[in-house]
Amino acid sequence: MSESPSKRIRTLELVLPPAPPPAGLYKPVLVVDNFLYVSGQGPMLPDGSLMKGRAGHDTGLEEAKKGARQVGLTMLSTIQTHFGDIDRIKRIVKTLGMVNSHPDFGDQPLVINGFSELMSEVFGPENGVGVRSAVGMILPGGISVEIEAMFELHK
Repeated sequence: MSESPSKRIRTLELVLPPAPPPAGLYKPVLVVDNFLYVSGQGPMLPDGSLMKGRAGHDTGLEEAKKGARQVGLTMLSTIQTHFGDIDRIKRIVKTLGMVNSHPDFGDQPLVINGFSELMSEVFGPENGVGVRSAVGMILPGGISVEIEAMFELHK
């Protein structure tokens, strides 16, 4: 991919929400060796509110998938705010996607595709896709999706 991630964000006209403040005793991002770890992020909207809902109960698959994409935008904002230069990221390595879902809902991987598709758009199809897990659970505050990720940095 010839464009840098920061240029792709501008080209795609992505609107990043404000980076959320930590909601407990943890670091939003942490660099260890050549890796950037990002704590769990929720679907923050540009006005600072959070997308809420439970897939299979009061939220459908497409709305939940939009929530996962919004988590990706929130994560990009958190990286820029707490780490700095997003162009220092070489690739995404691992994603843990958690979907607030009813016990009968089984499409958590399809929901997390919203996040994965955004990362592929920003970092390219090779560097924007890593290993991934997608699970259902009850999330704090009723948010629809929470995702944490690990990125490899350029040396």
